[in-house]
Amino acid sequence: MDELQQELFKLQDLKYRNFHSKLMPGIDKETIIGIHTPVLRKFAKEFAKTEAAEAFLQELPHTYYEENNLHMQLISDIKDYERCLAEVKRFLPYINNWATCDIPRPKCFAKHKTELLPVIKEWIASGNTYTIRYGIGTLMSFYLDEDFKPEYIELVASVQSEEYYVNMMIAWYLATALAKQWDATIPYLEERKLSPWVHRKTIQKAVESYRITDEQKVYLKTLRENC
Repeated sequence: MDELQQELFKLQDLKYRNFHSKLMPGIDKETIIGIHTPVLRKFAKEFAKTEAAEAFLQELPHTYYEENNLHMQLISDIKDYERCLAEVKRFLPYINNWATCDIPRPKCFAKHKTELLPVIKEWIASGNTYTIRYGIGTLMSFYLDEDFKPEYIELVASVQSEEYYVNMMIAWYLATALAKQWDATIPYLEERKLSPWVHRKTIQKAVESYRITDEQKVYLKTLRENC
């Protein structure tokens, strides 16, 4: 066990490990240390100031789930866009779970939306479960407000996958799009353009959202029928 891993194990909460491991099917429990997210985030901010952080980013693959989360948090705090993007691209093939994948996107991406968009499209077309998920999540984070175009919904809705974590992200994206871009999104449900599972899950997530009006929720429930 190296020095960083020893430091991480000092932050371990075994009860949290047992709880969190149940949320991570397919991930070996022995690779989960059990560190609360705010605790790891605080550690990451301090660790980022050390010379060891740069060396850590070069050491792939990692052994522990929390090392992957630490890696993604360090990347997300990189302010230089080109360097940040390069590190994201290098790390994406090593992501093996939804939680690491869904760590908030780098803030520097917000200032480079034009040049980032072709990269997002590459990620979504990649065929890799978590690279696709990361791409859709990035599109959801930065392109559903003033930079929105209806073609982005088509880009996500056209993804065909048997992977649960891809389809769940598609539904999450579409439910968020319903809250922010209702008129452009609702036809995909009205015209049954989605797979039955994604259709139902999108409606479920939208109905659970506080950002969807009561009237909209009533209407969405009518679209669950015969699907």
